[in-house]
Amino acid sequence: MRIGCPREIKNHEYRVGLTPESARELTARGHEVWIETEAGCGIDASDEQYIAAGATIVAGPDPIFAECEMVVKVKEPQAVERAKLREGQILYTYLHLAPDAEQTKDLVASGVTAIAYETVTGPGGTLPLLKPMSQVAGRMSVQAGATALEKAHGGRGVLLGGVPGVMPGKVVVIGGGVVGFNAAQMAAGLGADVTILDRSPEVLERVGTHFESRAKTRFSNVANLHDAVCEADLVIGAVLIPGAAAPKLVTRDMLKDMQKGAVLVDVAIDQGGCFETSKPTTHAEPTYVVDGIVHYCVANMPGAVARTSTYALNNVTLPHALQIADLGWKEALRRDPHLAEGLNVHAGEVTYEAVASELGYAYRPVSEVLA
Repeated sequence: MRIGCPREIKNHEYRVGLTPESARELTARGHEVWIETEAGCGIDASDEQYIAAGATIVAGPDPIFAECEMVVKVKEPQAVERAKLREGQILYTYLHLAPDAEQTKDLVASGVTAIAYETVTGPGGTLPLLKPMSQVAGRMSVQAGATALEKAHGGRGVLLGGVPGVMPGKVVVIGGGVVGFNAAQMAAGLGADVTILDRSPEVLERVGTHFESRAKTRFSNVANLHDAVCEADLVIGAVLIPGAAAPKLVTRDMLKDMQKGAVLVDVAIDQGGCFETSKPTTHAEPTYVVDGIVHYCVANMPGAVARTSTYALNNVTLPHALQIADLGWKEALRRDPHLAEGLNVHAGEVTYEAVASELGYAYRPVSEVLA
């Protein structure tokens, strides 16, 4: 199979879909790998390293979209990239379609077979291709929030760990999954006063057992959420409903009861955000203020630590890329029901139920596509 990896063009996105090591794995299996020139510069991977791995360097993205059977990326294709996609081509990347009607419309119109990293499952309903980026984003959310809390950045001027004789900052983490767990780890490590909210008794028991006295847990209902948010210096939204739009848990009305200069970090922004006042931002302009509350809603947080993120991502995406390349997408999905969960769009139809429901498309089950 001819596999192409274009350079990412989203604002301040420095990751790359294939590392030189991943390219070598594919070429060693007899596949042809095309890499856009300087696609790996954000992770200090040179064109020469890709050539040494057996890849072909091409100028610009057009040859990749025109001639490659599978396109491997990191972020969702931007509008100019979507216009280059074609019927029968495989797109393998993060998509986050539920809150993105324009992207979904373009992918449906293109006829592409789109496999989304974020909905590929693992044993026990886990999301193994989302997990490493959730770990990165969870950890980054605390350092981003700590920076936004500085007075020069519009925040309250609070040091999360405090100092002897001064109370630490209060951090509220909404959601005890992978993002929330990693955020709580970082916040607790800094010495902050950490509270984790979740609706699952099992999750609350697990995180409570892990953190012991280093973090508190509260059941997430409207009253407890309101109380916790209003006392917080930093609120981290870490809620995920796989493939679907995130619920709006912190309303605009709650903002007026919060402490001025408090910070909201919405890690769920890729799925539409879990704060009512959230809107996507970029690393170039990461924050904005609503009713005196600083919002950090960067939609590609892990892109800022591109080398760590790219290698962590390739560790989990490459095995499936090899399956697809070796077997063809249809046979790979037939053999691996977890990979089949990643199929979101195929030949003009939406094949992921949560996306179809959210955006009003007819839903075609993957089982029918593979029959």
